[in-house]
Amino acid sequence: MEKIKLMISGEIVMSSNPGEVMRKWRELFNISQSELADYLGISSSTISDYEGNRRENPGIKVIRRFVNAIFDIDSKRGSPVAKRLMMSEKDSEYYETKEFARAISIKDLVELIGGEVLTNKELIEDIKIYGYTIIDSLKVILDMPYEDFPKLYGAVGERAFIFIGVSTGRSPLVVIRIAPVKPKAVVLIGIKKVDELALKISERERIPIIVTQKDVKEIKEALSKI
Repeated sequence: MEKIKLMISGEIVMSSNPGEVMRKWRELFNISQSELADYLGISSSTISDYEGNRRENPGIKVIRRFVNAIFDIDSKRGSPVAKRLMMSEKDSEYYETKEFARAISIKDLVELIGGEVLTNKELIEDIKIYGYTIIDSLKVILDMPYEDFPKLYGAVGERAFIFIGVSTGRSPLVVIRIAPVKPKAVVLIGIKKVDELALKISERERIPIIVTQKDVKEIKEALSKI
């Protein structure tokens, strides 16, 4: 657990926008400004000022208190976020997870990766994501142990699944259809025509499908700027 706390603290310290990173982690832990403020014994406006960079950069003591507080609050709830973070620490041959420094909309994602939205276009401006998972479709479906599926979501479920090694998009969407937790968006790389069943599942689940002709390296480079 201490390793994860140090990782979050380091991300805040090294960021050019520490307030935005603090807000991201507060939101990832599903903690309101008022709840965090009550726990720390400060005003909500103080939290807002830090997150909006209206106060000078937080020092080490402030960051330590902040990180300990979000983990303590999470612990009182059964540590759901901390458990996901610990699961997502390990590397995998099947997938790669990445968290953003700040939340972005699906519309932002589409623009960054040069994508085309095929379904649920009306949702792309409103839905926020906090990261992505690149998934080798065939390896995950055929070889990955079932108990490892929750690890695809990294620290938080509000993310995009980016599939490589797909031909029509049917298999990934069928898996998502039966999974208890869903991604907020699905990106299919290099597909010219998406399977009709995949499109129907996407519409039913309210998960936008995005196609892009960029390769994985280009996509990772574009998203590394967030």
